[in-house]
Amino acid sequence: MAYPYQQFAPSASAPMMPPLTTAVIGPQYCAPYPVDLSIVKKVLTISDGNFVVTDINNNVVFKVKGSLMTLRDRRVLIDAAGNPIATLRRKMMSAHDRWQAYRGESTESKDLIFTLKRSSLIQFKAKLDVFLANNTKEDVCDFKVKGSWFERSCTVYAAESNNIVAQMHKKHSVQSILIGKDNFMVTVYPNIDYAFIVALIVILDEINEDERDD
Repeated sequence: MAYPYQQFAPSASAPMMPPLTTAVIGPQYCAPYPVDLSIVKKVLTISDGNFVVTDINNNVVFKVKGSLMTLRDRRVLIDAAGNPIATLRRKMMSAHDRWQAYRGESTESKDLIFTLKRSSLIQFKAKLDVFLANNTKEDVCDFKVKGSWFERSCTVYAAESNNIVAQMHKKHSVQSILIGKDNFMVTVYPNIDYAFIVALIVILDEINEDERDD
């Protein structure tokens, strides 16, 4: 796999500059190598939207849980020890499917991490813009998500560039269908915050569920 930061092979005399670490939720979620994560969504469950995220060794990295009281308007990303990392909340009465992520279990503006919204109201394929908290003007996005959510094939890009930071694809298996689970894989590129990428995928799934309901 070719990584966007390694477009040219380094010469023997010129060492390659290491890619910049992009920490959104926290630097502890940035690895100097590609990170492959498996995401399982329990489809047939009362607590709607229950995700489990594991690494290649099947160790639980994150879980995502919602609240029955708030339906699908709020999700909390927790680590393997059960500590809340980020709260994902839909902004009500928003025309562009606007979601916001906050640190821990907060929903206060001072703890805002990022905002995600549709690029336009009418779309045949997923195209979403992500703005970090300090990007208050929202003229140019910090990250962009493109792809077909129906096929579970999405790519995350850095800003308006063609530099890929993560790719997601569906993991097909007969067992998944029989036990009522939705499996997909995501590859997070080196030095990119993989907790942030998981948070994006959870929000994308919620937007997709809303479209199904409509």
